[in-house]
Amino acid sequence: MATVLSNATLILPEGLQPGALRWEGRRIEAVGQVPTAGATVVDVSGCYVGPGLIDLHVHGGDGADFMDGSEEAFRTVCRCHARHGTTRLTPTSTVARRSDYRRFLECCAQLYGSDTGGARLVGAHLYGPFFARAARGCHPDREFLAAEDPDTRALLDYHRRLPLTVTIAPELPGLGEVVRDYAARGVRFNVGHSHATFGQVQAALAWGARHVDHLFCAMSDRARLRQSQTYPMRGGVLEATLYFDELTTEVIADGRHLAPELLQLAFKIKGPQRLAIVTDAMRAVDQPDGDYIFGPAECGEPVRKADGVGLTRDGSALASGVMGLDHGVRTLHQQAGIPLHLAMQMASLTPARILGLERDYGSLQVGKIADVVVWNRQLQVEQVYIDGQRVW
Repeated sequence: MATVLSNATLILPEGLQPGALRWEGRRIEAVGQVPTAGATVVDVSGCYVGPGLIDLHVHGGDGADFMDGSEEAFRTVCRCHARHGTTRLTPTSTVARRSDYRRFLECCAQLYGSDTGGARLVGAHLYGPFFARAARGCHPDREFLAAEDPDTRALLDYHRRLPLTVTIAPELPGLGEVVRDYAARGVRFNVGHSHATFGQVQAALAWGARHVDHLFCAMSDRARLRQSQTYPMRGGVLEATLYFDELTTEVIADGRHLAPELLQLAFKIKGPQRLAIVTDAMRAVDQPDGDYIFGPAECGEPVRKADGVGLTRDGSALASGVMGLDHGVRTLHQQAGIPLHLAMQMASLTPARILGLERDYGSLQVGKIADVVVWNRQLQVEQVYIDGQRVW
C-alpha cells in the first residue's frame, strides 16, 4: 500500500515548500500535490519532511565500532545512526592491524545491500593504512601499508565486491601508479591525514583523487609546512582543497571541531554542491561521557567523550565526533546561518553525488528511493523511513 505524509513543509533542493509526499514500495511517486486514494495517510502537520541523510565518514555509535569487525557491531552502529536520520552510510575504518582491515572489509561486503535494521551500507571507506604516520591524529599507531606491499592490492581488490573509497596521503612514495590503476576500476580516492604540499595534492588530483577528508583537520597548511621550509611559504592540503574546484570536501559540523566562521568559510568557497557534512563519529554516540576505545576494541586508541566531542585521554586534542548527522544539520543552520535547505543538501544530495548515487538517493524526487526523515520545528528527528519502511 502507498504511504502519504501530508501537511508537511518539504525540504527540497530548491527550498522549502508546503505539500505532501507519496510513495509506494521503495520509490517516491509524487511530491507536492499528491493523490491520497488508496494510501495510508500520516498527518505530519507542523513538521519538516526531508530526504534521508547520507554519512560519508562514520566509525561507530551506541558503544560499537565498525572496526570491532562483527555483524552485531555493524548493525548496532547502523541502528544508532538511523535514529539520527542517517539512512545510508559508508562504514569507515581506522588505523589498525592488517587482519583488522581484512575483517572490516569482509563485514562490509557481507552486509552491503542487506537490511541492517538501520542505515544501509552503500560501500566501504578504507581509512588508515595509507595515512602519513605523522598525520595520523588520534588513530592508533598500528600498521601502515606501502604502495608495493602485497596487502595493498589485496585490500583494494575488495572493490570487486562493493563500492570502495580509499583515503591516501599523496606524499607517500609509489602511490601514483596504484591510484591510477584502481581509480580506472571505479575505486574512489580521497586525500586525508596528510602533510602533503599543494603540488603533491595537485599530483593526486591528476592520479584520480577527487575528495578531501574533514577539511581543516589532520592536514597540512602554510603554517605547518613553514616548519620545514622558511621560504617561500607554500600551500598544503588545506589551500589545495579550497583552490581546486575538482575537489569536493567535508566538514565535521558538530560545533566542537570547527567554529562557525570556519564552517562559513568552507561554505563560501566550496559551496553546497562541493561541501558535505559528516559525523566522523566513534562508538560514544548516544553513550554517556567517559572513556572509550577508538577503533578495534582490543587494539584501538584510548579516547574520552566530554563536552559533546571526542578527546584524547589527556584532553589535549580532538579525537573523533560523538554526535549524529542530524546535529550537523542543526549546527550548520542554527550556528553558521546556512539556509535549512542547503544545510540539508550538504547532508544528503551532496554526499550522494560524491558517491555517484544521486540518481537514487539524496532528495525528494519522483522515482528516487523513499528514504525520508520527518523533523519537528526544533529540527529533532521524529520519524525515519528507509526503502519506504519506517525504522524509527
